[in-house]
Amino acid sequence: MLIDSHVNLHAPQFAEDQAQVIDRARAAGIEMMVTICDKVSSFEAVHAIAMAHDDIWATVGTHPHEAKEDPELEAKPLIDLAARPKVVGIGECGLDFHYDLSPRDVQARVFRAHVTAARETGLPLVVHTREADDVMGQILEEEFAKGPFKLLMHCYTSGAELARRAAALGAWFSVSGIATFKQAEDVRAVIADMPADRIIVETDCPYLAPVPMRGRRNEPAYLPHIVDKLGEIRGWSREDAEKRTEDAFFALFNRIPRP
Repeated sequence: MLIDSHVNLHAPQFAEDQAQVIDRARAAGIEMMVTICDKVSSFEAVHAIAMAHDDIWATVGTHPHEAKEDPELEAKPLIDLAARPKVVGIGECGLDFHYDLSPRDVQARVFRAHVTAARETGLPLVVHTREADDVMGQILEEEFAKGPFKLLMHCYTSGAELARRAAALGAWFSVSGIATFKQAEDVRAVIADMPADRIIVETDCPYLAPVPMRGRRNEPAYLPHIVDKLGEIRGWSREDAEKRTEDAFFALFNRIPRP
């Protein structure tokens, strides 16, 4: 089964042809998608997409870029929204010290609220991290010491040391189209060492289209290129890569019934 674990179907890039994008994904063999919430104020739009399609699920959360939307965000509204049908994860949340579109202290505070929500709901935490390896590792370890939670290091492109620290906490990792980029040897090296039973795949569409589609708007239909590259990196056949990532997906997103 091909599953796109991270799509942004409510993004404005899909406003004109969202239905056709979903149809093309299904035609390409994508049997399930998780559409991601980028900020709590977008949740209703994200959730509506999941509710309209049997094969699409949703998350609730606020991306670090958007943390400034509600600097005092608490866990409770996330927990309340997570009780809605078809909500299967908390996030996308985390730290982004590359763009710093929200103040770093606000990013950290809002991220910790998401951790609390993940811990209390039992839903996986969908983590975005960029150029924040040390702080991210510290927060994850501090929070895990308060009580365990499931976490996914989404679209992982950070360093090997943070990957090791996250893996020690039982993290899953998702591989995106970046793995296909010519200059991404460091990313491929980390993928080669990820825990074999905790790797899933994603497009992060409309961003990060894989080679040979790079430069275009990304779509879930392009996921097979990522699965093939993952298989190449790990020495897995296409069938093996699909089966392993499917098993890992349902182990992580265990609110989703497995067909």
